[in-house]
Amino acid sequence: MTTAEEHWDARYAESTRIWSGKPNAALVVEVTGVAPGRALDLGSGEGGDAIWLAQQGWQVTAVDVSPIALGRAAEHAKEAGVEDRIEFQQHELGKTFPAGIFDLVSAQFLHSTIDLPREEILREAAAAVAVGGILLVEGHLEFPIKSHHEAHGDVHFPTPAEVVADLGLDDGRWELLTTAAHDSVKLMDGKEFHYKDGTVKARRLSV
Repeated sequence: MTTAEEHWDARYAESTRIWSGKPNAALVVEVTGVAPGRALDLGSGEGGDAIWLAQQGWQVTAVDVSPIALGRAAEHAKEAGVEDRIEFQQHELGKTFPAGIFDLVSAQFLHSTIDLPREEILREAAAAVAVGGILLVEGHLEFPIKSHHEAHGDVHFPTPAEVVADLGLDDGRWELLTTAAHDSVKLMDGKEFHYKDGTVKARRLSV
């Protein structure tokens, strides 16, 4: 049985760069202007989000399961001159999770075509947010690639409202700042894909 590390290492080994290197658009929209502190980037890939956060003054813990992705991200961070602001950690989320409490926890597109306990991971993500800090969850609402839909059509992508309910973000301990679906364009393997995503942004008010 293929492990998550083997699966994602094989994916990253297909090309010298999978993603565009730019930060996710939702991260830029939702975090620009927020006072920097400690940030946790879950599923950091080749480092685009972590590097952007570091450039905005955040001290970042960047997490991924793939050593290949983490190695590339570290190289890109060094090229950008922000390597001292990012700590890269390997975790198979759902089995291990980075220690600490953070002013921003960002989970951008935590989806996989192999088993991934997404709700469990997002609950851990929410628990890692400091009082006054922000949880930002960005997810697909449909497969961006038609062939993936044909192969995995039984996969359910939670709506923003479902994410809020699943994580208990409506229990009075959180202030909901953004819960919206929107159109997206993503560059992957040098190609543009158009589809719908959903954003949940919440500020922790109390423990």
